[in-house]
Amino acid sequence: MKEADMERSIQDHLTRQREVIKCRLKKLTSKQNEIKSKSSAMRESIVKKYEEMRKFLEEDCRISMSLLEMEEMAVLRALDKLIQTNHAILCDIEVQLNEAMADIHSQPGEMVTMNEERMLELLTGTDPGLIKLDEVKSDQLLGLTNNLLLFIRSQIPVAKRLLKSYSSEVVLDPSTAHPKLIVSSKGDCATFTDEWQDVPEHEGRFDTTLNVLSIQCWNSGHHYWEIDVSGKIYWELGLTYSSIPRRGQKEDCWLGRHAESWCLEYFDGDYNAWHGGISHPLPISKCFSRIGIFCSFPGGLVTFLGVDSMTPLYSFCVGTFTDALYLALCPGHDLQGTNSKPIKICQF
Repeated sequence: MKEADMERSIQDHLTRQREVIKCRLKKLTSKQNEIKSKSSAMRESIVKKYEEMRKFLEEDCRISMSLLEMEEMAVLRALDKLIQTNHAILCDIEVQLNEAMADIHSQPGEMVTMNEERMLELLTGTDPGLIKLDEVKSDQLLGLTNNLLLFIRSQIPVAKRLLKSYSSEVVLDPSTAHPKLIVSSKGDCATFTDEWQDVPEHEGRFDTTLNVLSIQCWNSGHHYWEIDVSGKIYWELGLTYSSIPRRGQKEDCWLGRHAESWCLEYFDGDYNAWHGGISHPLPISKCFSRIGIFCSFPGGLVTFLGVDSMTPLYSFCVGTFTDALYLALCPGHDLQGTNSKPIKICQF
């Protein structure tokens, strides 16, 4: 093949890649607008119901709207990240295309293009269909507000009722607990102790981080748990894949410090949401005695709430979970007696 023909072939290849990325960006933007439209329509429908019963339910309306808006923000954040990834790749292709057009005498071997495997991986990982609102939950929420009109005075807050309907039985697994944790006989709480417990060796046991996982795991549906953290000044809790590292000093073993887990951390008045080693400080000053964890596989969401006032704290939009999830708790060190209380799973 002549050098000029080779150059034209490279230019054609880059042009096709550019058009594919532009098409993906268009679809992502369209998906973003669709999410906004659906969220807006859902909020409007629910608000109309709340307006009819505003005298008794002003606080309940605030709770439901906050939850929906936070989940929308999580979805839009995820879409923004995918759009930024595609923009970055598109810019690289534009640079290569401009260089190819400007220097027709360059050596073909010096041109670097994205191979088809990487292209397929990019398009698969940024498929707009992976990002979606949890419409099943939203539809159920709207249905509950309709029912609430019929017996408004006798109902508990709608969002709380909906979430509690997703409550899942859970028991802690002693074989995963760090040797300085005592797991109760019922498997519903974990307490730190300075004494190293005489426990059998187990490959699934955490050996440096004070974590314990649940026996149960979940890979579909909606699930909700409440954790009692009253009297504590430090704790971590969240959800994780079984692949989270269990051994060694690396921070990967900590909840939320790697891609395998999602975590809410509290220390001395400060809340932080963690995932992938990135901390999200939360502007919250209230000390909650109960923390709720909501997981939606259809919506690809992990949401943390302050149960005391049903305050949404933070939502992660995962898109699609790649493995089953386990509940994970860390009661933290006793900090000279100031954090000696156990961390406990609440029963409904």
